[in-house]
Parts: sequence; C-alpha cells; structure tokens
Amino acid sequence: MIKKILIANRGEIAVRIARACREMGIRSAAIFTDADRHALHVKKADEAYNIGPDSVAGYLNAHRIVNLAVATGCDALHPGYGFLSENPQLAEICARRNIRFIGPNAEVIRRMGDKTEARRSMQAAGVPVVPGTDGNLSGLDEAISIAGQIGYPVMLKATSGGGGRGIRRCNDEAALHRNYDRVISEATKAFGSADVFLEKCVENPRHIEMQVLADSHDNVVHLFERDCSIQRRHQKLIEIAPSPQLSDEQRILLGDYAVRAARAVGYQNAGTVEFLMTENHEFYFMEMNTRLQVEHTVTEAITGVDIVQEQIRIASGLPLRYRQDQISRRGFAMEFRINAEDPKNDFLPSFGRITRYLAPGGPGVRTDAAIYTGYPIPPYYDSMCAKLTVWALDWEQLLSRAARALEDMGVYGVKTTIPYYLEILKTEEFRARNFNTSFVEMHPELVDYTTSRPTREMAAVLAASIAAHMGL
Repeated sequence: MIKKILIANRGEIAVRIARACREMGIRSAAIFTDADRHALHVKKADEAYNIGPDSVAGYLNAHRIVNLAVATGCDALHPGYGFLSENPQLAEICARRNIRFIGPNAEVIRRMGDKTEARRSMQAAGVPVVPGTDGNLSGLDEAISIAGQIGYPVMLKATSGGGGRGIRRCNDEAALHRNYDRVISEATKAFGSADVFLEKCVENPRHIEMQVLADSHDNVVHLFERDCSIQRRHQKLIEIAPSPQLSDEQRILLGDYAVRAARAVGYQNAGTVEFLMTENHEFYFMEMNTRLQVEHTVTEAITGVDIVQEQIRIASGLPLRYRQDQISRRGFAMEFRINAEDPKNDFLPSFGRITRYLAPGGPGVRTDAAIYTGYPIPPYYDSMCAKLTVWALDWEQLLSRAARALEDMGVYGVKTTIPYYLEILKTEEFRARNFNTSFVEMHPELVDYTTSRPTREMAAVLAASIAAHMGL
C-alpha cells in the first residue's frame, strides 16, 4: 500500500486529497508557491514545501515536483485536476523515478489527450463519434472542403485542447476563414501544439459524462452519469448526478459505451468519458478526461463510493472493491462551482480578502472549499474558491435543499456566483429538467437578480453594528 503521497496541486482539490490520505492512514505532502503560503491545503497536509516565488510556473515544473517527491520520501504522486494532471511527461518522470502516478500511464494520457487519436480509438471500439475529420487538418482549404461535406455549423478544435480553450464555432465559410488562424494561435499558446481538427457542431446538446474506474486486474466499472449541461463558454457551472434528462435505457447504453471505451485503451484509475446528446437523443463521444473531475462529488453522493480513495487503491495495485452489479445509485445530487466572479459584470473575476465565510450545513449538504475567513484569494489562479454539493432523495427536494444551502452560504469580501445560481434554480426550464448547453446564453436576464438573502442579512448585521456604535 502507498505510504506517502505528494499532492501536486493546490486549492480545494489538494484539501480533498489530503483528507482522503488522512482517512487511509497515508501521509500527505503539499506544495505551495509564495502566493499560496497561507492556503488551506498547506494547513491540511501533514507536510508542506515551498516550490518558489512564481505563482503558476511552480505548479507546472514536473521535474522539480518529482524531485521533491523523491527527496521527501513520497512513494506516490496525485496530480488532482488542472495543471499537470493530464501531462504525460509527469507520468513518465514518475515512472522513471519509481514514484507511483495516481492516474493512467503516460501512453494512455497521450493517446486520449490527442483528440483525433481519441476519436479513432473510439471508432475502433464501436463508440459513436461526432462526424468530422479523421485526423488533423492540413490547412484552411481542407477545413473548407470538409465543412462543405458535413454541413455548417462546424467546430474548430485544438487537438490537444481542454478546459474549453481552443474551440471556435463557425456558422459559415466566412467564420471559418476568420477563426482558423485564431484557433491555431490559441492552441499553440495554451497547449504547445498547432494541430487542430474539425467536427460537425451539435446544436443545443446535453453534455453527459460517465465516471469510470478501472484497475490493473482487468476490472472496469462505471459509476453512472453526470449532467454538465449548465455551462458558460464551455466552462461547467452546475453538475448533476444522475442526469434528470436520461431514461434508464439511455443510462444503460451510455454505461456500456463508457466501459467499452475504457477497455479499448487499456485504461487504469479514475476517468471520465464525455458525450453529447443531440435533440434527437443520439449520443456522440466527445472526449475522455484522464483524471479526477471537479464534479466527482456528485457521483460520490449518489453511489457512496469514495473516488479519491479508489484512485489510491488502484495505484497501489489493489483490485476494485465493487463489481458493477454491486454499485447502485440513490437520489439526486447537484454541485455548484462557487466562483469568485461578478455575474453582473460579465463574470469578471473578483479577487480579494474573504472578510467572512459561512459554510452551509444540514442534511445532504457538503462543502469542498479552499477559503476561510481572512483568506486572500490570489489573482493568479482559477476563480473557483469552493464547491457546494447537495443531495436529496428526489428532484423536487433537491431543488429546495439546493436553494436553502445556497442562501445559507456566506462568502463576503468578494463577488461570487451564489446569487446567480439561485436565479437559475427559479427558472421554469431548469425546474422542469429541460435544459442544454445553451441555457446560460439563452437566459441573459438572470444576471439582473435582486440582492440575495445572504447579502441582505449581512447588510442588516452591519446596520445594527453601526447603529450600536453610534448609540442609536
């Protein structure tokens, strides 16, 4: 069994991994830059090591991080999500230095990270893919030719892309001309590769993903699906498990596709197979994320499976503790990404000091956070500062519990997306389980919400304090 893990990440996911290690009797070692000196993950790990003054580059130096793992006596490394989590070089360096990488091997990461190679692998496994190019585009002329064959609109995508970057929709040939060089530039800057490919644009799809676990003993299972359709600019905002928009027959079909996909590439550890569901209820493979997902919490809520602990067990060479017929789901769960952003100001990041933080509680409520009262949110990283996960037995109870938990949650000193989510919960389409990836752009009026209850409560507290101070 693994004895000590270096957590090659920061924020709430680093805290999450440290907690899993504590429960398993495994020592954890955190890394941090100067900007993260007072971060919560530094306080929660058993050990913590400064990796330099550069706020971002420190978390991206694979050689230095693995050297630190060796020097501090770690026998495993968990990459979390983001940063180097899907970088095959990190997995390769770990293998050379005899450090167990808690994730799939480098070849699988490389294969699934290359979107055109992933498409070919899925086609060979009998998993349907979106109509598009068989490989990378040779130039604009080929893009125009293929777009003419499959029909507009089309999507230009970076072959090594992820996180919603390096993607442009083209409604006609003129748009394809405008966006071709832009996508290549974005891909080169963000991913170090100018390769791009083209797919038919699936309009108004549902974004459905299947969580899989696979060990080194030829066991592969799925943990049901998550609905990630509520997103903005390809960035997920709210995730739901299971999808309230799928039938049991569709759920079984997607589960079969996901397990088939994992087996086809020799996958090991936790991964996610992502699909688009069309308005005609057809499914197309989109990509495979070879890491832990931000939204793994909703799957844990409905299945009772601790995905992070399973990751560690798999990396230790142990078999899965569950057969597929032993995995059941119960109720619904919803995760809200609490971002330090101002929805009323085009979701502009809102960094600064947390003057007061109140975590919600009660039945079925879980908070994964990287913040605390007095914590200064640095401006160098992603704006997500916490995740609120709510579980309930049925959809109606989930909606009411989610609204209550959001109202209970207090994050003061910065703007957040909390009041925006409260407005989403009120919409007829969302409550009727009828939404797709166009939901946010089709509801621009939701940013015109009135003052939320937590803000009114804080205003009342401040008013009473001022009145008392002035003797009123």
